[in-house]
Amino acid sequence: MGVALGAVGSFLVSSLNDRARWRREQSVRWDGRRLDAYGEYIHIVKELAGRYQGIAASRGLVTGPQPLELTPETLAELGEAEGRRSALGETCELLGDTDTNTASKTLNHCLWRLEHLARGVPTQVEQSWDQAYLEFRNAQRRYVECARASLGVTGLVSLNVAWPSPWRPVSRSSRAE
Repeated sequence: MGVALGAVGSFLVSSLNDRARWRREQSVRWDGRRLDAYGEYIHIVKELAGRYQGIAASRGLVTGPQPLELTPETLAELGEAEGRRSALGETCELLGDTDTNTASKTLNHCLWRLEHLARGVPTQVEQSWDQAYLEFRNAQRRYVECARASLGVTGLVSLNVAWPSPWRPVSRSSRAE
């Protein structure tokens, strides 16, 4: 009886250990994929925002970045980058938690707002480039915070830093006012 009880106990402990090991391995596997997806997504979002900022500079909405003319080549590059952002966003949706996915949706909306302003697409609500860019930066910060939490990374990303920085050049629209 003691031997049978010992064998059953040993089997249960071994099964629980195997199950725990499998869960740890799966967690590590998915965390690595999540990290790659989150990282690639935020990089393409930043790339697109930078290009939109260049287009905005060519239209006089902002100063500082290298102006980027809206040529057919530029439009094709933007289309490819937007397609990549969309595909990476879908990967993030598959792997991400609710908070990170919600933050990515907000970030997408803010990015599209920058695109509309840069390209001069009329919208129902008027908004300055600076205001839209500040909303984009806040959405970007929120996405990174959620992604870090999803990955189990603790602590603050950084301390609060005022934006826009006081050293930033005055925009053309601000000088005219």
